[in-house]
Amino acid sequence: MSRPPTFTPPPGVDARLLDTARGSFATLDARPAGEAKGTVLLLPGFTGSKEDFIALLRPIADAGYRAVSVDGRGQYESQGPTDDEAPYAQEQLALDTLAVADAISDGDGNGHGHSHSHSHSHNAPHLLGHSLGGLVARAATLRSPAGTFASLTLMASGPAAITPSQQARAKMLTDALGVLSMAEAWAAIQAMDPPEEADLDGEALRERWLRHSPAQLIATGKQLCVEPDRVTELAATPLPKHVISGERDDTWPIPWLDEMAERLRAHRTVIAGAEHSPNTDRPAETAAALITFWDRISGAAG
Repeated sequence: MSRPPTFTPPPGVDARLLDTARGSFATLDARPAGEAKGTVLLLPGFTGSKEDFIALLRPIADAGYRAVSVDGRGQYESQGPTDDEAPYAQEQLALDTLAVADAISDGDGNGHGHSHSHSHSHNAPHLLGHSLGGLVARAATLRSPAGTFASLTLMASGPAAITPSQQARAKMLTDALGVLSMAEAWAAIQAMDPPEEADLDGEALRERWLRHSPAQLIATGKQLCVEPDRVTELAATPLPKHVISGERDDTWPIPWLDEMAERLRAHRTVIAGAEHSPNTDRPAETAAALITFWDRISGAAG
């Protein structure tokens, strides 16, 4: 679980509902002072939320990019059914991502029914997914027309299913959610996994957890355990790619990420001192690495 330093948006970051062709999604939206060089769309991981990127948003906006982080369907402040897993199938989450991308590349993000029949290459967003969000971002990329995205960054997100030890943890969680309330499940997790020393008030983390849809957590927890290797398929897309991680990762070990980056011919960044959430572990260094990658693409395009 990423532990954001705060749940309060910094100055210049707006919390707003984004209307799309597939419903409304809660976002944090940071805009640069002048003309934007581009837009970045950030997808959080399992049990996470848009706040996982809160320490990256201002640095990205200050570098000239509009940055939009989004709660997926059933995550934290985005509505979703609590007892039906079908709307959380990976394909559905990928379609949600395409709808969000469409809405933000449409300008103010309030356009409806905008079609994908034309290329958005001019204002196509750079897509980033953290952990589970990376699997969703990959699925969205693989089903989208060329020109939908300017680049794809996979942050601490691997080639296929998570490690067997993490699969066991995910299964314990999804099994527990089948029989416990969200509040009971939170208490059980805290007992099993004492919280690290964190500046963040644990009450904010608990509140986020309680607002997740249990069906979303069960469906996506299962996805993490059965995800197939789609690296060859992704490598065949012409999109510029970036694989970024900490220097240690229990979910997808670093050698797996190194090998995936080679197969993708992707730019590779390892953030020193970070683990599975470089976005919250080392936000300044992570933002700098992301901006360098996007600037290189913008420079090449412009």
